[in-house]
Amino acid sequence: MHTFTFKTTKSILCEVGGTQKIGQIMADRGCKNIAFVTDKMILELGLAQAALDGIKAAGLSVHIIDDVVADPPEAMILKAVEDARAAKVDGVVSVGGGSSMDTAKLIAVLVGSDQPLDTMYGIDQVRGERLPLVLAPTTAGTGSEVTQISIVTTGTNEKKGVVSEQLLPDWAVLDAELTVGLPAHVTAATGIDAMVHAIEAYTSKHKKNIVSDTLARQALELLGGNIYTACTKGDDRNARSNMLLGSMLAGMAFANAPVAAVHALAYPLGGHFHVPHGLSNALVLPYVLDFNMPEAQGQYAELAPLIFADAKGKSDAEATQIMVDGFKAMGPELGMKSKLAEVGVSHNHLTMLAEDAMKQTRLLVNNPREMTYEAALEIYTQAL
Repeated sequence: MHTFTFKTTKSILCEVGGTQKIGQIMADRGCKNIAFVTDKMILELGLAQAALDGIKAAGLSVHIIDDVVADPPEAMILKAVEDARAAKVDGVVSVGGGSSMDTAKLIAVLVGSDQPLDTMYGIDQVRGERLPLVLAPTTAGTGSEVTQISIVTTGTNEKKGVVSEQLLPDWAVLDAELTVGLPAHVTAATGIDAMVHAIEAYTSKHKKNIVSDTLARQALELLGGNIYTACTKGDDRNARSNMLLGSMLAGMAFANAPVAAVHALAYPLGGHFHVPHGLSNALVLPYVLDFNMPEAQGQYAELAPLIFADAKGKSDAEATQIMVDGFKAMGPELGMKSKLAEVGVSHNHLTMLAEDAMKQTRLLVNNPREMTYEAALEIYTQAL
């Protein structure tokens, strides 16, 4: 008998143009004054307009918080919470990327609480409930709309996670219209990020289960089958919708079967060099896969054909090599940078990165093969 728990977002709306319904969703929850969390670029591009119009059409007031930045710093989150409290908001909506959604989750749990943010870091440390919360992603990558995780950059440039079921929103809204026209390199990086979520969930050492495995496999089929179309034909709404759906399924998978060494080694790149999270994952992914082969080759061989058609019918060794080589080639083919040196990393930084990666014990414990400082240093060296 399989023994496991599985938690995810209660309700999902997958519909082109669906963000216009967010206002009514919040009104139905009894909300009257909404904190709308996004970033300035999303507002300038007009991607938030349908949601804002829908909120106002439902008769709700809105307080916009648009100073979210990538890798959200602790100070920025605390200021947003202060602003939301002052505005007396009773619900939170986010239309944006992972950083906006992570910030919105924390605002929702902090506004009505006297618990300090720094006591929430870790697993199941959040006390109390949160405000009604709806999340609509503008990239197909983070899966934050269905995860109980928020990642915060502390004052020391270290990334820490708040992991608690209170962070799961009431609704996830998947609206492909929000991702139409997203630049190819951003589509590629976020798409590979979602693939990493699925791959690491499938090989997670402690909590993988039949539900997370099924979601991870379906996610990889959707992501692998649509990423090239989404990058080369940015207005293809079917491909965009499939990428959003794949990202969400991968998010559900890794929210219950947590990610591991790829993310642990990616986080220091974001913290120190402000490399976008998806790109950070893509830069180290092939080398972590290679490192994990002694323990995870069979599982990787099961996943490889879902992404790379050439791996079908191959031996485990052949399929996994196609997977590693395929990911090394995918980034450059889709317009991404492919080496750490291209994002400002030099040999002088590698020991610092390896030391910081080893602090990510929450993630490293899930890796199929035990990660050591020496192995992390070697992976960064190979990725340079």
